[in-house]
Amino acid sequence: MKTWYLIGFAGQICFGSRFLVQWIASEVKKRSTVPLAFWHLSILGGLLLLAYAIWRRDPVFIVGQAFGQVVYVRNLILIRRERAAGEIA
Repeated sequence: MKTWYLIGFAGQICFGSRFLVQWIASEVKKRSTVPLAFWHLSILGGLLLLAYAIWRRDPVFIVGQAFGQVVYVRNLILIRRERAAGEIA
């Protein structure tokens, strides 16, 4: 049981840290930006939270985290396509 709490807290830390990463990246560039690390932390944190939600058998939490994964992966796919086409650095 303690392991699941550790997984849940690790997910919250990863998920929450993505906002710090985005804020720092925006401050450095002096404009709003969303770095790749934001999406990677979203996926990792979301998967850990999804595992925790499944363990808790919380359908509301499960649906929310599962849907989020679709959005995060889709953003990475779009970024990869843009980079392959030479549209972004």
